[in-house]
Amino acid sequence: MPAFIKGLELSGLFFEEAVRPVLSSEFPGLRYAAALLGTGSEVLGFDTEMSADHGWGPRLDLFLAEEDFDAARDAVRETLRRKLPHRFRGYPTSFTEPDPSDNGTQHLAARDAGPVDHKVELMTPRGFFLNYLAFDIRDEIEPADWLTFPEQKLRTVASGAVFRDEVGLEESRQKFSYYPRDVWLYQLASAWARVGQEEHLMGRAGSVGDEIGSALIGARLVRDLMRLCFLMERAYAPYPKWFGTAFKRLACAADLSPSLRAALAADTWRERERHLAHTYERVALMHNALGLTDPVPTGPRDFFGRPFRVIALHGFSEALLSRVTDERVRRIAARRPVGGIDLFSDSTDLVSHASWRATVRKLYE
Repeated sequence: MPAFIKGLELSGLFFEEAVRPVLSSEFPGLRYAAALLGTGSEVLGFDTEMSADHGWGPRLDLFLAEEDFDAARDAVRETLRRKLPHRFRGYPTSFTEPDPSDNGTQHLAARDAGPVDHKVELMTPRGFFLNYLAFDIRDEIEPADWLTFPEQKLRTVASGAVFRDEVGLEESRQKFSYYPRDVWLYQLASAWARVGQEEHLMGRAGSVGDEIGSALIGARLVRDLMRLCFLMERAYAPYPKWFGTAFKRLACAADLSPSLRAALAADTWRERERHLAHTYERVALMHNALGLTDPVPTGPRDFFGRPFRVIALHGFSEALLSRVTDERVRRIAARRPVGGIDLFSDSTDLVSHASWRATVRKLYE
């Protein structure tokens, strides 16, 4: 096996040393952008040697201008099939056909002769965003759009790399760099609301001897607190496989991880509550440090006189929503802050397939 190279680095080298020379020689006047965006652990920078078992390898996204796409697409694709090397940095440059029985998965296919079945995907910037986010980049991004773009997809748009750009790809990509301020406030408020809806239930379940139920609620609270931290640090959260890995890169991770791990490992609800209460206080301090609202109390309190320690009753959600000025966001929030798609659903099909977005968007209209 060749020495492992992180996928983004491999893609950049593949462009500079294999794809770009062909385009310069055969299509000297062609305007294009070269990048690696969208799906794939390597786009997030989290790929390992195990990632090479499917969909990974010397690959590239090639973006053409709208006015050139129809005329140039086939010629570029076929020229690359004839001119690209069969191996690059030790890896095959051909891929198998998508496997319909395995969600279209493709694998590296070793060949020494004949055309290269490469994975240089040709598209336009507009076509990419239509396919990936079900959004036309010629339109204004409205609050209802932001709330129906899955964070995992927004992260892969904001991550990745653009190696060359002559067609405005980077300008389009930067539009999705992070939520507008009022959408962000709404997302923060919604995340605090989720914590408030369940934090007292963890102890209530445990108090009647249901430690399994208490542990399940505790685990949900850990996830919700972590998601709140992503929002506070203005970082999109990736999908579950890399959620914890990405969390470790947040500035707050070193402080919070010990108590979060302890809450997950606790055998009793009282021990679990103790670790969660410590986390509540630290996250509340983070909220105050943002300066988005007047300072809010950071010490946990009893839940309406019951012996369950909570934090959201201090009014974080309400305080954040009071600072929203965009009337479109205010109308959405007036129907209770359910948050964006990732806050109310973890269905893989719902957040992975852009075809659902138009239907989900109606929730916010």
